[in-house]
Amino acid sequence: MHRDLSHPIETGMQTFPGDPEVAVEPAATHDEDGYHVEAVACGSHTGTHVDAPAHTEPDGKTLDEYPIERFVFDAVRVDCRDLGARDPIPADRVPDVDADLVAFWTGWDAHWGTDGYLDHPYLAPDAAEACADRGLAVAVDALNPDPTPSPNAGGDEPEGFRAHHALLGGDCLILENLADLGSVRDRFELRAYPLALSTDGAPVRAVGVTRDE
Repeated sequence: MHRDLSHPIETGMQTFPGDPEVAVEPAATHDEDGYHVEAVACGSHTGTHVDAPAHTEPDGKTLDEYPIERFVFDAVRVDCRDLGARDPIPADRVPDVDADLVAFWTGWDAHWGTDGYLDHPYLAPDAAEACADRGLAVAVDALNPDPTPSPNAGGDEPEGFRAHHALLGGDCLILENLADLGSVRDRFELRAYPLALSTDGAPVRAVGVTRDE
């Protein structure tokens, strides 16, 4: 069973505050040119995407430094749907399992395209450190494993990109803006091949694969 866990890339889609806007527009049409071509303008962290260490670590690896098989993960899904807006995901939610990646299922993709999407649950710094200590990449169905700036931010929230630094500094990849994690099982294979860019991140087509038991 294959499940698409990606948001479609389209004009005006939601991005991290301050990131480049997304535009998908015709550059050639059947009527005028006899063929169709779309012009796509977007940032490297558009939609469902992977973060390479170079995103936050000055000497971190770029995507082209990883073999293609690094983007196929033995994944464990952790249900965090009981958490509310801007709640931290605590370290005791990090599973001690033999896996490549933990996918934190917050259900926050239901808010995609709204202001409320900015107010997702986030990884507490010690939870991110626990993932890094266990060599686990992290996937979230939210904009960010760190708190995203918004008017609703609390004064006690961790500042900056502490989860990013813990994970990417430990060579653990991050996948953001996954969708429909409810369609996969608690143990699944996540395939998330990035565009062939030698950069700090890239959009992916994230696919969850589960086998019939």
